[in-house]
Amino acid sequence: MNDTPSLPPRDLLARWDDQQAAYVAHRDLRFDAMFDVLDLHLPPDFHALDLACGPGSLADRALRRFPHASFTAVDHDPLLLHVARGVLADHGDRASVLDTDLVRDDWSAPLAGRTFDAVLSSTALHWLSPTDLLRVYTRLAELLAPGAVLLNADHLRFGPDQETLRSLSAEHDTRVQRAAFAAGADTWDDWFALAAGQPGMGPVAAERERRFAGRPPQPPAPLHFHLSALRTAGFGEVGTVWQYLDDHVVLARR
Repeated sequence: MNDTPSLPPRDLLARWDDQQAAYVAHRDLRFDAMFDVLDLHLPPDFHALDLACGPGSLADRALRRFPHASFTAVDHDPLLLHVARGVLADHGDRASVLDTDLVRDDWSAPLAGRTFDAVLSSTALHWLSPTDLLRVYTRLAELLAPGAVLLNADHLRFGPDQETLRSLSAEHDTRVQRAAFAAGADTWDDWFALAAGQPGMGPVAAERERRFAGRPPQPPAPLHFHLSALRTAGFGEVGTVWQYLDDHVVLARR
């Protein structure tokens, strides 16, 4: 018998946000920085791509902040896609959710015929190897029109040449997580166990296991790699628009 409580997508998203806040201090501030850029740089009716959207947290926030905008959200995790579809359905035809695998050469095929004013991603692209990351950035530069922007929010870890900063960041992460988990936030593993245990999610969870079997965590790519890769990919202007210790929001303008 499954004793996991049945939760609607928005309740799962709320617990996801609490879980993510345990791993990303001041997470709301990084979103504020991203949305300020969109507000300052784009028309109100912009169309954005949420790259590796997870359960739809970023797109959902943006669609509520920008009532005339629209989003296409993509991911390859079937469990997260299931939650994202439930959450983003609240926004009607302003949001669509697509399944695509960023490690495939043809990952952008489902986007054929769509144009984007912005690409956003949050706590996701560190799953890609440096080679895959450069390939994704290159394809995005090809997809975007001049003036479009890419905003990537992620932990971009300090290297061994910045030992003090790396140590401070690690200790800060430890303290934030300790406090969040003591207050009742789910861990990463706890949240996925909860989501996978929802009624009817057994086949979806099994498909998730199949898709990601044999994909080990990738070595973290530091800030300078992302900036260099974006320039190499064809973006004309790159830089950091927000930073807290090793948490960054990187901007690239096509």
